[in-house]
Amino acid sequence: MSNPQNPVRNVLYIMCDQLRRDYLSCYGHPHLHTPNIDRLAAAGVRFSRAYTQGTICGPSRMSAYTGRYVSSHQVAWNAVPLPLEELTIGDYLRPHGIRTALVGKTHATANVDALQRLAINPESAQAEVLNEVGFEPYFRHDGIFPDDPLFDDKRESAPYTHYLREQGFEGRNPWHDWANAAEGDNGEILSGWKMRNAHLPARIPEQHSETVYTTNRAIDFIGEQGEKPWFLHLSYIKPHWPYIVPAPYHTLYSTKSILDPVRNASPSDHPVYQAFRQHEESLNFSKDPVRLNVIPTYMGLVKQVDDQLGRLFDFLQSNGRWEDTLIVFTSDHGDFLGDHWLGEKEFLLEQAVGVPLIVRDPRAAADVTRGTVDERLAETIDGVPTFLEALGVTGAEHRLEGRSLIPLLHGENPDWRRYAISEYDYAFQAPARERLGQPIDRCRMTMVRSERWKYLAYDGFRPQLFDLLNDPQELQDLGADPAYAAVREEHAGYLFEWVRGLKRRTTISHQEIDLRGQRFRYGEPETEKMVQIGVW
Repeated sequence: MSNPQNPVRNVLYIMCDQLRRDYLSCYGHPHLHTPNIDRLAAAGVRFSRAYTQGTICGPSRMSAYTGRYVSSHQVAWNAVPLPLEELTIGDYLRPHGIRTALVGKTHATANVDALQRLAINPESAQAEVLNEVGFEPYFRHDGIFPDDPLFDDKRESAPYTHYLREQGFEGRNPWHDWANAAEGDNGEILSGWKMRNAHLPARIPEQHSETVYTTNRAIDFIGEQGEKPWFLHLSYIKPHWPYIVPAPYHTLYSTKSILDPVRNASPSDHPVYQAFRQHEESLNFSKDPVRLNVIPTYMGLVKQVDDQLGRLFDFLQSNGRWEDTLIVFTSDHGDFLGDHWLGEKEFLLEQAVGVPLIVRDPRAAADVTRGTVDERLAETIDGVPTFLEALGVTGAEHRLEGRSLIPLLHGENPDWRRYAISEYDYAFQAPARERLGQPIDRCRMTMVRSERWKYLAYDGFRPQLFDLLNDPQELQDLGADPAYAAVREEHAGYLFEWVRGLKRRTTISHQEIDLRGQRFRYGEPETEKMVQIGVW
């Protein structure tokens, strides 16, 4: 066991895609038992009120990798490149000799325009680090390979595509035809994209499925590192759609295991919410036959991840890494699954914006909090400062907008945030934008979640307000109720305070600013000054 004051040696940052926090038994699901994730919670701290900064993959993950809000790193949607000047986990750790690797998904997009402007060879090692947002792509696997020729390059550059072919799963798109499709009675391929096929087993044998192969590659990496320090981002694609899972997981749960949908018979008339209710995925998930077909499979996908994490945790314990590795388990966002008459995850209600967050610090200083639940408001951006403090790397306070969780893990009680923030920009969703008559730069929505309230601010529309103490399922929109005008005004003030506090001065450290300030002592009368400003 490490000395409590010493840094940990390794970090394992596990992220699922589209995993709701209430679909884990340690977060209260009565039928979906996740003993291995629960085992991590028993050995660490489970944060019950953790929030993602963006409710789709790209924005959320770039917040996770930079420690900064979406408004700061500017990746407002998927396939939007990160500005090259943004620093990520790898940029902070590589100078300290810590190998920073990826196994799985990042949704990173190359900033081709910036590379060209700076005359950086797109085939160079320098470009690869930038294109992979600071990670060494030990095994990158973003999945989501439609048959459209637009995806040919992405599909053919994916190692999993070639692994499947090496195992005999042939075809132009084995990711789809085997790992994410079922088989009909006459051998025809039944696409996992179509939710009507969700109850069928994937064509792939379980040992070659995405979740198992991803876990295998993580075990390979950790074994290969031996006694050398490492940071590994293990990023599972599932339970993200396509909703299809290999046997036996497709039969583990029945419709009797499904929770009743969270729905208001008289839902809010808010225009933006109503626009999202008209999306195809929302209309389909509002139908009971769709929910009943998809959710048992969603649960099977979660169960498979939990089983694989059991393998991984056993491996860490057998080779000594359990004792010197900080482990964080989370998700990039949730999934409505028909709650609130919605599908997907874009709207800023709890099913989408609330994420699991479990942190296990192996050091003795964290013994006082093992197995506890922390109700303080945590954010995805807290990951980077937590990793840096755990590894003994400091000096990024002029950039990082999250806060280290280490003091909380060690039983301290520091002043903590009064509200959590999440953002979504629906400018990219032309149907909703056009339906609402909004210009491209006026499609933002922002969540301010305080101790008791959730306030949702919209460009051009009234806010929404929910009393999470008395209405935890967010069924009563108080955004137009005059009785709550003072609460809305208070939260609009929090939003203004947050905007003013964003870290915009990112090219110079606090330490350097103080050195300059002390050297020149502007405004202070002196007989000798380096720069003679304001002297009589």
